[in-house]
Amino acid sequence: MSESLHDFHDDIDTIGQIPIVKTLLDVICTTTGMGFAAIARVTEDRWVTCSVRDDIGFGILPGGELEVKTTICNDIRQRECAVVIDHVDEDPEYRDHHTPATYGFQSYISVPILRRDGSFFGTLCAIDPKPNSLKTDAVTGMFKLFADLISFHLDALQSLKVSASKVIEDKAFIDLLEVKVEERTQELNENNASLQKMNKELQSFNYISSHDLQEPLQKIKTLTSFITERENDNLSQKGKDYFKKIKNAADRMQALINDLLSYSRTNIAERNFEITDFSEMLREVITDLKEDIEHKKAKIIATEMCSSPVIKFQIKQLLHNLICNSLKFAKPDESVEIKIKSVLGQGRDFNHPELLEDSKYCHISVSDNGIGFDSEYSEKIFEMFQRLHERTLYAGTGIGLAIVKKIVENHNGLITARGKINEGATFDIFLPAE
Repeated sequence: MSESLHDFHDDIDTIGQIPIVKTLLDVICTTTGMGFAAIARVTEDRWVTCSVRDDIGFGILPGGELEVKTTICNDIRQRECAVVIDHVDEDPEYRDHHTPATYGFQSYISVPILRRDGSFFGTLCAIDPKPNSLKTDAVTGMFKLFADLISFHLDALQSLKVSASKVIEDKAFIDLLEVKVEERTQELNENNASLQKMNKELQSFNYISSHDLQEPLQKIKTLTSFITERENDNLSQKGKDYFKKIKNAADRMQALINDLLSYSRTNIAERNFEITDFSEMLREVITDLKEDIEHKKAKIIATEMCSSPVIKFQIKQLLHNLICNSLKFAKPDESVEIKIKSVLGQGRDFNHPELLEDSKYCHISVSDNGIGFDSEYSEKIFEMFQRLHERTLYAGTGIGLAIVKKIVENHNGLITARGKINEGATFDIFLPAE
């Protein structure tokens, strides 16, 4: 069934309320060289632009439509997976496809935007009349990350809209709330415009995450606290439950922002390598996690660690994330035991095909006696936002192990994971030692 025009106006308006959208499109065009980037709402019979950057005169504005069956986005809606084309004329699947011929492009990338409930919203896409290099981890990873950010904002705005309409309708302070939100939105738009002029590279994402995302999040927390404190006696139990859900959503968003910042910093941080004693660094991490370790009654067994040239703060983050992972996925009825050891050796000593035989490596092993995982997921667990368990059972954002893998890659190293269900997990890290 076709969706109404009113529904699409709501979608366009919601995308417009996300202050970083324009900057995300600018970052895409600037970092990839693509001349057109857009967020599109895609249904069975409609393709509607919600936000766009057009440097090639494609000629479509927010609210503009394409016939959905003429687009590749229609295929993405059906399959819910990304499509990336570096050069149409050389692509065996799409060189004879009607869409490139219709719209005159040679390079194309589009990833699905899925709401948190799994429903399909639309696509984040880019095209250019010239060939381009898009099939890289950096480009596809950026698109998937940005699509997840858009999805998160869509759900957060929808939750806030539904909850507020049910709880604070006809309240005397609604006018004040609307004025404050309007003023803050204007401030965010002005700040966002300033950021676009200052930095059009991917590093701008770091600034946006630490400022333009956290400030409106703090406003949401402040306003919800104001309502529950001042109007608590006037709220029904259902109303109080709605505000509790808003607070939980805000807390999850805060955790996501912090993890995204950590992930982005592993990409852009200066790579200053220095000889580092892993034993000393491990002691610092254990001290930082003292309360969590005591709460879980965990036992950490560490042998003498080796020294190696590394980016010190990143390896500290790696050890922190792996220990936290073991604490999180502990068996509820068994004492936690985490074993950490490291050893220096030649590549040939570790019997791994991806290691150079004559190169020297520091091998770090972190193992536990937790719930483990099925070995078929040994690669998937390092992907962004991947979860093997329900969020209600184990908290987290699904970014921690992705950060670990990025840190290992920054050191030109290798990480693998082994596990068995209910028998624990082991992470093996190999870092060049010279």
